[in-house]
Amino acid sequence: MAPQRSVRLSLKKPTYAVCVVGVETSVDVHSAVPKGAETFGVSGSPGVEVFVVYDPARVTGPTGKSRWPLDVSVEVTVSVDAASKDLNDLKVKVSYFGQHQDGALGHSVLYLTGVDISLDVDTHRTGKVKRSHGDKKTWRWGPEGYGAVLLVNCDRDSITSRGPDLTNSQLASLDDLQDMSPMVLSCDGPDRLFDNHKLVLNVPFSDSKRVGVFCSRGGHSLEHYKQVLGPQRLSYEVERQQGEQKISFFVEGLTFPDTDFLGLVSLSVSLVDTGTLPEVPLFTDTVAFRMAPWIMTPNTQPPLELYACSVVDSHGPNKKFLEDMLDLALKTNCKLIVCPQIENRNDRWIQDEMEFGYTEAPHKSFPVVFDSPRNRGLKHFPYKRILGPDFGYVTREILFAGASSLDSFGNLDVSPPVTVGGKEYPLGRILIGSSFPKSGGRRMAKVVRDFLQAQQVQAPVELYSDWLSVGHVDEFLSFVPTSDQKGFRLLLASPSACLRLFQEKEEEGYGDAAQFDGLSYQANRSINEMLADRRLRSDSLYVQKCIDWNREVLKRELGLTERDIIDIPQLFSLKGSYAEAFFPDMVNMVVLGKHLGIPKPFGPIINGRCCLEEKVRALLEPLGLHCTFIDDYLSYHELLGEIHCGTNVRRQPFSFKWWHMVP
Repeated sequence: MAPQRSVRLSLKKPTYAVCVVGVETSVDVHSAVPKGAETFGVSGSPGVEVFVVYDPARVTGPTGKSRWPLDVSVEVTVSVDAASKDLNDLKVKVSYFGQHQDGALGHSVLYLTGVDISLDVDTHRTGKVKRSHGDKKTWRWGPEGYGAVLLVNCDRDSITSRGPDLTNSQLASLDDLQDMSPMVLSCDGPDRLFDNHKLVLNVPFSDSKRVGVFCSRGGHSLEHYKQVLGPQRLSYEVERQQGEQKISFFVEGLTFPDTDFLGLVSLSVSLVDTGTLPEVPLFTDTVAFRMAPWIMTPNTQPPLELYACSVVDSHGPNKKFLEDMLDLALKTNCKLIVCPQIENRNDRWIQDEMEFGYTEAPHKSFPVVFDSPRNRGLKHFPYKRILGPDFGYVTREILFAGASSLDSFGNLDVSPPVTVGGKEYPLGRILIGSSFPKSGGRRMAKVVRDFLQAQQVQAPVELYSDWLSVGHVDEFLSFVPTSDQKGFRLLLASPSACLRLFQEKEEEGYGDAAQFDGLSYQANRSINEMLADRRLRSDSLYVQKCIDWNREVLKRELGLTERDIIDIPQLFSLKGSYAEAFFPDMVNMVVLGKHLGIPKPFGPIINGRCCLEEKVRALLEPLGLHCTFIDDYLSYHELLGEIHCGTNVRRQPFSFKWWHMVP
């Protein structure tokens, strides 16, 4: 809102001014006063409200005749309640009087033209634009908050477009308008007023590369829509037609929040008097938007699509694995999408390549794939095959350096919603693996960490994963949904739990039962041999210390207790100074609702059953979960990955609206 304008009156001739509906205009009753005048009276024609503002400590209000002392503390303001039908059809009259005279010493006349100018957006976050008289240029978080939301227009609605829609200054599809936030300019007033006044839409220079504005003039077919504001256009003189009272605009976001962008942008409209030199803005209305963040979805959200890759190795194709994935997907009514070898170039690690999330505004939501900077065989798959209508794409590239293993998105996870010391995280918290604090080891690239932090709604937690050869958090943790009040459990790989289990089986007389029994391509190791292997025990106990360090961080940062954590038996061995799973890593599972696709551990067979599988079933099935153990040994485990690494899941967005939280 522009500062209150002041209009100076004249005793010699009428004064003319434009008054915006709902905006008070100050009338200067002190500058042009007849000689001997000590009081004044003021009146307005119908449609004009006149206010006299004074300090009661200095001035006594009039009684009887409405005459006010010409004291500097007495001020007059006027406002209009509707747009004028004609120029100068509203009138304010000021009469000046002497101390003992009934007749006026002089009169000043002010003719007003009312004009209704308002820039409105979905301030109340209902999905529709409504006229707002409140604060439109401030954005507030929370259930009682206000302020409009912009979607980053990062999908591709037209098959003829080469990139995301945000790269186009021309509208490629009318469907693209649905991805934009509506904005309405009210501009009611006499047409003749706009002969010497204009409306100018503006975007600050700092926001111009973050936002684009489209408007249709002359029709509503594709060719009528033009970008009127954006990176190359900081202002736009509105083309108002005769009699036009409302003009619709469509606003798109061009970039997600990041380290150099807090997510807030503003647009404004000004009514400018072109009859003066220099031209004078009479009124400005400003609206604020916040860019909708990219949001991850945890394992507790229902699955929609399961992705996996078709690959061929020296031992043959992974056909059986894909069949197992299809069976699992069918159990949860989840669609399986297989990336063919010609597109993945035998890169099977589809979890490492990308992470599915979504973005949401009150009027629309759509999924967005975050493409990791690893750039291996699957490099082009997210951009070429997933980016499309109502499916967005975002990436962050590492400049001047190559990606490390920790930049892959097996090293990126998110917890279910948690409350920590009274602080609510209704969308969970992002988890990323890193080096031990102050150790100088491998870390996820700063450009990715900065992006995740800047989204604000899923405050990231750094864990210690650099002790692993691959270095990903999904090698030692996972979350599974439960139907109790907590809603989930954290699963942690546990060498100590595995050693205890094997010790129990040895004491029960099953010491000769062998790990990898039945695998022709892997030497058997009996329980007795494994327990006697000091190197294996030492390696696993070292790994347990690393996991225990993360356990305490997770308890502290996610507000967990020991009751919320389940230890999954797992052994590790060191190769040099880094750890690798000794047998298929069971926490590296795919979670599809209540159905878990778990790497088959090929544990010791006791009474016809794998004791590792039986232990995991005993831990998880009482929670209502269904465990399916899947052979991933040759195609994944031997290459230092498992099922989670080789699959990816797009999940249902949260029902909770991110703008209702307070970061």
